[in-house]
Amino acid sequence: MAEEGQVIACHAVDSWNQQLESANKSDKLVVVDFTASWCGPCRFIAPILADLAKKLPNVLFLKVDVDELKSVAQDWAIEKMPTFIFLKEGSIIDKLFGARKDELQQKIALHSSA
Repeated sequence: MAEEGQVIACHAVDSWNQQLESANKSDKLVVVDFTASWCGPCRFIAPILADLAKKLPNVLFLKVDVDELKSVAQDWAIEKMPTFIFLKEGSIIDKLFGARKDELQQKIALHSSA
């Protein structure tokens, strides 16, 4: 189901739920990027995230546009963009707010090796 080596954009609540469900069954780290098309920092970090996805096929990268999936953004209490949520086995293990490349890489390294 999940495509390795790329950021998977979830355009429907169903696809979001499917991705989460399959991720919960594996012990993969899941990094969710809550983003918006109008958000400058989101556009800045997008190619960096795509590059990380290529380098780290053992990590699942998901992208949710908060305007496209408003209900998902509300469910997850997303207030700032970009917000990165780190999940393992269905539980939130960390969060990062803002397009902070170094911190993003550090958190991914920390949680994917655990």
